[in-house]
Amino acid sequence: MSMKRGLLASGVLSLGFVLAACGSDEDAGTDNGAADGDGDETYELRFATEEYEGQLQYEYAREFAELLEEKTDGRITTSVYEFGGLGSEVDQFEMIQNGGVEFAIVSPGFTGTTVREGQLFALQFLFSDDEDVNYQVLNESEALNEDLAAKYEERNVKPLAFWSEGGMQWTGNRELREPSDFEGFRMRTQESSLILRSYEAYGADPTPLSWAELYSSLQLGNVDGQENPIFFIEDANFHEVQDHMTISDHNIYVAMTTVNADFYNDLPDDLRQAVDETVDEMRPAAQEMQLEMNEELLTAIEEDDANPTEIYTLSEEERNAFRELAIPMQDYFRDDVGEDGAAILDKLLEEIEEAEGN
Repeated sequence: MSMKRGLLASGVLSLGFVLAACGSDEDAGTDNGAADGDGDETYELRFATEEYEGQLQYEYAREFAELLEEKTDGRITTSVYEFGGLGSEVDQFEMIQNGGVEFAIVSPGFTGTTVREGQLFALQFLFSDDEDVNYQVLNESEALNEDLAAKYEERNVKPLAFWSEGGMQWTGNRELREPSDFEGFRMRTQESSLILRSYEAYGADPTPLSWAELYSSLQLGNVDGQENPIFFIEDANFHEVQDHMTISDHNIYVAMTTVNADFYNDLPDDLRQAVDETVDEMRPAAQEMQLEMNEELLTAIEEDDANPTEIYTLSEEERNAFRELAIPMQDYFRDDVGEDGAAILDKLLEEIEEAEGN
């Protein structure tokens, strides 16, 4: 068993869950609502993720599927798809909208052209430096779980949970310690006008790119660097083609567990309750998994003698230099997105401040 597989297994078992292999592609059904012998409806569902097997989103989805099947006594079975199995990140968001899949883990950065308010997750230095505060805010925030969620539901996508995959860090083919280091730096980003503007404020040359193309683009020098949580950097082997990593924690990578709204609303009450219970039980599981994976895989990068990586942690003074350039992006967001988005951001800022005070 690889270190990552062993890590995931130990993390899940410590929470009282057991991971099992997901169904094959052939098991992924479109025969939702078929009657069984007792007259109860059974469902064969699809769950799309933006990561590969062994990475956080996929393992979260696999555990979610196992737990939901257990809670429904087998009336709901779910096939989990890794990245690329159902198209690009944008393709998968379209599929959750039109019912091509029932569940999906969605990164708001890939939805910014459709649900523009969701771009707020691209604001750097928005969330707390305290993991516990962010966990509380993502789970309890009215701004996110009610106001922002309503914007997605207008597109037939219901966010069930917002959760963190960990702090975002920079990798590059040169040191990234101060804003001037980004001058002319070709930074790979998600397709979000706010992310583009944020890196332009540092002097970078942001380049939107699907992560499926990222390794080869870094290797060939088509882009100079990228941002991701530590576990993803190591698992995607970006440290093999990047000499430097900066522990910047300039943002957290927020994922959304989503369901097609029509499907969810049409479920029998008992099955909809089982979905809700599964979502709630997965909140601490996701947090435990990301904390453990990011810690252990940072060590893996540090100890990879075959691919030496210079790792530098920004001082608070250095982070503040970036923060000063990043905070004005909040006004850009307010002006660009409009009154509803501005109200969501302002409420979220108040909630973060209150959670930090407590």
